This record gives sequence, structure tokens and C-alpha cells, in this order.
Amino acid sequence: MKVEVWSDFACPFCFIGKQRFETALEQFSNKDEVELVFKSFELDPHAPQSADHDVHDMLVGKYGMSREQAIAMNDNIGSEGRAAGIDFQFDSIQLTNTFDAHRLAKYASEQGKEKISQDLFKGYFTEGRRLGDHQTLIEMAVDAGLEEAEVRRILKGDDYASEVRADEAEAQRVGATGVPFFVIDRKYALSGAQSSKKFLEVLDATWKESRPLTILNDNQTGSGSADQCVDGTCSVM
Repeated sequence: MKVEVWSDFACPFCFIGKQRFETALEQFSNKDEVELVFKSFELDPHAPQSADHDVHDMLVGKYGMSREQAIAMNDNIGSEGRAAGIDFQFDSIQLTNTFDAHRLAKYASEQGKEKISQDLFKGYFTEGRRLGDHQTLIEMAVDAGLEEAEVRRILKGDDYASEVRADEAEAQRVGATGVPFFVIDRKYALSGAQSSKKFLEVLDATWKESRPLTILNDNQTGSGSADQCVDGTCSVM
């Protein structure tokens, strides 16, 4: 069973949703049969590499609220994060462009280092790291076990840019207008940081629907069993 997750490293609900989904996955009896694929989505493709204001003022400018309201909003998100095991540090967030972080995540996944997605979320939201800075990304990549010279080469060029853009185009085709967006086996889609219980319910339902029929005959002995015709002949036992 394949689960595709569109998210952005600058999205707090993507981090929360990731944690909640992984909690559900741990409880899923067939978790070893699940292929989890993270896909790229930029909330603001035109975001600069650095900003001269903090995340609270960003919300003020975007939604026209007061700074006090913005802080209260982030405090509420912080409470949800703590319940999911995340220590959000909103005052330390360095607003930036996440495109290169997505390119790095693509390369890391190809190298079997999917854990870097967690590192990038944590770096942005709890460690105050600027994900648009190449040196920061290189350090995080090396910590994840990737080759420094190759990461430098990738970030300097445009490797994996087309893969990131392809994910974003696909997001539009599957109806992802916001993130996180979870697609379960191309049968069901869940938008937003749903509860772990909801994720588990959908995993269970999708698994049951995708399994082949179970034969419940009294006499199930394979070819030639009682009261059936096989290969053009019928036997009566």
C-alpha cells in the first residue's frame, strides 16, 4: 500500500500531520507493507532566501491581524505540536525559501536517507536553522550521512529541480490546494493534520478494500476438491 504525502518544511501543520500519521502507522498491523513517499509543495515559491521580519509579523502582513493575535495563533499551534511531540520555537524561526531544501530531500530519499525530511522540519521549527542557506543544508546533509562534495554540487546546480516541480504540478492534479495532503493508495485523500485515529481508520479501511477475496469453502483442497468442475471435468466425491 502506497501513501503519498505532499508537504512543505515551512508548514507547521505538515510537521504535526507527519508526526500524527507516523503514530498511526506504528499502530497499523500491516505497517511493513506501507510505502511512504514524501512529495514537495511550496507554500510560497517566491519567498526570499531571508526576511527582515519574524514569523509573527509575517502573519500580521498576510492576514491583517494584530501581532498579539499572531502570537496567540502560534501559541495554539505550539500546544498542538507539544501533544505530537514537537517543541515549536516560533520566535527562532528564520523565514526563507524552501525550494533547495526540497531538492536536497529528493536526493537524500534517492540515497535511502529519508530521515532527512524529519531533520529539515526540526531544523526549521525547533532549531532556528535557515533552510534556504546552502551551508546549513550541507551541514544537515552530512549529518544525515550524505557525501558533502556531491551535496555541494547538487545545490550549486539545478539537480532535482524538475522532480520538485513535477510534485507540485501533480499536487494540483490530485486536488491538493493546501498541505499537508495525504493520498492513500490513490483511493482516498486526507487534507490537513488529521488525528492519528483518523489516519489509522483510513489505513485499515484501504487495506481491507485492497486485499483479494478470502475463500471460505468447507472443502478447500485445491484442484479436484469436492463439488466443483476443474479443467473441463467434474468430480463427485
